Amino acid sequence: MCRWLQAAWVAGLCLPLIVNDAPASGMQPGNTDFPGTKGCVTNRSPLVATPFFKLPIGAINPKGWLRHQLELEAAGMTGHLEEISGWCKFEGNAWVSSDGKGHSAWEEVPYWLKGYGDLGYVLKNEKIITEARKWIDGVLSSQEADGYFGPRANKTGLNGKPDLWPHMVMLNVLQTFYEATGDERVIPFMTKYLKWLNQQPPEYFGNGYWPKIRWGDTIESAYWLYNRTGDTWLLDLAKKIHEHMQDWTSGVHDWHNVNIAQGFREPGVYYLQAKDSSFLQAVENNYEQVMNAYGQFPGGGFAGDENCRPGYTDPRQGFETCGMVEFMHSFEMLEKISGNPVWSDRCEEIAFNSLPAAITPDWKGLHYLTCANQVQLDKGNHAPEINNEGTMFSFSPFQVYRCCQHNVSHGWPYYAEELWLGTSDHGLAASLYAASEVSAKVGNGSVVKIAEETDYPFDDTITLKISTQKSIKFPLHLRIPGWCEQPTFKINGKLASVKTQKGSFAIIDRKWKDGDVVSLRLPMKVAVRHWEKNHNAASVDYGPLTFSLKIGEKWNRYGGTDTWPEYEVFPGTAWNYGLELDGKNPGSSFKIVKRAFDSTANPFTQGTMPIELHVQAKKIPGWKVDDHGMVGKLMDSPVKSEEASETVTLIPMGAARLRISVFPVVGVEGRNSQH
Repeated sequence: MCRWLQAAWVAGLCLPLIVNDAPASGMQPGNTDFPGTKGCVTNRSPLVATPFFKLPIGAINPKGWLRHQLELEAAGMTGHLEEISGWCKFEGNAWVSSDGKGHSAWEEVPYWLKGYGDLGYVLKNEKIITEARKWIDGVLSSQEADGYFGPRANKTGLNGKPDLWPHMVMLNVLQTFYEATGDERVIPFMTKYLKWLNQQPPEYFGNGYWPKIRWGDTIESAYWLYNRTGDTWLLDLAKKIHEHMQDWTSGVHDWHNVNIAQGFREPGVYYLQAKDSSFLQAVENNYEQVMNAYGQFPGGGFAGDENCRPGYTDPRQGFETCGMVEFMHSFEMLEKISGNPVWSDRCEEIAFNSLPAAITPDWKGLHYLTCANQVQLDKGNHAPEINNEGTMFSFSPFQVYRCCQHNVSHGWPYYAEELWLGTSDHGLAASLYAASEVSAKVGNGSVVKIAEETDYPFDDTITLKISTQKSIKFPLHLRIPGWCEQPTFKINGKLASVKTQKGSFAIIDRKWKDGDVVSLRLPMKVAVRHWEKNHNAASVDYGPLTFSLKIGEKWNRYGGTDTWPEYEVFPGTAWNYGLELDGKNPGSSFKIVKRAFDSTANPFTQGTMPIELHVQAKKIPGWKVDDHGMVGKLMDSPVKSEEASETVTLIPMGAARLRISVFPVVGVEGRNSQH
């Protein structure tokens, strides 16, 4: 059994309203005195009681760079897709018409609303909340007498059988809408629809390419509803889906990158009902199967452009923006289910190093594929080296295929909602670190507020300031990332002895009083990873950040409008360098340079990143862009070069739209390490 399957000690909370059917403090399921929310709802018996669970939407207020990223998203493409996307035109849309007829009947509107609504909720942006509600009101008015809702074309869309993939996404939209507003229409609406779904023949759940792979989403929705209603037939529905959809318990059987990022988690979701740890192990097995074969480079993604293909494992292969946000969402879900902090580590790796580079700094465009090594973002066709034809690399608010343009919306809003988690021992867990404020019920039901002050991941210190009307005892769970060797703790300015190890949660269980301050320091150091399965190339980390060569960027507008331009980006400086590393102590080869950090700005640009690394390197003349417009493949390290040594600058790869983040090593045998 994996180490993390043994982590029964991991726990945390905002006082649960339901634990094994028993409402806490005499309250009814779903009721709370938390303003504007329906509160925390944990699993009813017989579902497994999870160590962590989501706090009410609105309990967490993101600050600093994360809030600015959300504000950029609201002002950018996500906040204006009704103007940009042909699928998000309200007039005549099949999702909001009472008869289910009209245009845009598939995944685009649900994808967009999935993040658009939550963007409004976390920012408390009334304009977005009102606009999202207009769409949701339309969806809620579209239900038929039998329970089906939305586009009628989908009801017989697969050779006379239902195509229910986009409905899975719309259920997520309704779930968070209910959590944020308590709208009384949602529970009976979802109940009626899932009753209709439960009446469908079992073989329907293996029908169609997308649905059969992604039915785990509906299992999660069934559990969400069961925890609020107690209707046991929902567990029967979940079992029927699990037994007839694609089998994710025996490995990966479909190699489309988004199917993997979204579908691999299904055994972990069904574990809540199966109560068999082998289901959790199956999730880890799925992840390792993919990453060991196709994820042998940094950034948290894998070579799946659009499908993983044998032999196409070089870091020049791409990962869909859709895949990034779905992977992040899977990791966030699995963190709550398992209590294993490795899932938050994995979520951070994508969030800090890959997602920002997929999007223009002003959030007015994105590209379909982001690669760990990618030295020109042109609008040309890179097939067959890329497993799809058309414009895959350039930045556009329009030509980014029908999925990523809409689905990117939930990446940062969901991340903000998962910064803090409730815990089963009536405490709080800091799962993802970012400046924020959280307010929740802990201990005996008293409300505590915690202000988190930090510039993490650009700084190593997290300060937590406790506010409470009276002293209260509760446990505070603080994630120690897997890369951190020696964390230190201070309580009210004094060093505190806290039992901990990397890749775990440190638990401080004490009686807290108003004004208490906890300081957690996660010392960062330069570390080099060698990728034995990818030509023994090297990547460079500093804490949770991975670094890329700083390449001059030449932005060339080729289309779009003045408000919504389309860009290609070409290199303005040399990129074909191999690193010169100390063979015994590679980390000592780097000089760390820091500068003042503006937490109110977008840190993911070359001009605003507060940290860079300097290192000696040599050009490799034979490493060039190939005939398909792709950066050349890696060669085996060590590589010989007769060029002069130069000092080059590395920047966090999240700020590098053009990037070399997997380097040949020049003239030095690298030490092996595993992913």
